[in-house]
Amino acid sequence: MCLAIPAKVVQKLENDQALVEVGGVRNQVSLMLVEDVTVGDYVIVHVGFAIARLNAEEAAKSLALFDEIARQLEENPHEVHQ
Repeated sequence: MCLAIPAKVVQKLENDQALVEVGGVRNQVSLMLVEDVTVGDYVIVHVGFAIARLNAEEAAKSLALFDEIARQLEENPHEVHQ
């Protein structure tokens, strides 16, 4: 299973790199696969690469779903469904 997460670009770095943030956690990712990314944009991140830009509304929806999944798992850790 692949998991791609929306992240906000908080700083552009040299060599097509950027610092992104998700839930207060910051990581460095490559922007080489996505054009015209600016600070404040949301990108979909998969294994250290930004693979697409995402508008803020769609990013908020996706992040809310991830939060809901995490909350459900905390409340019911033994009820993971396949």
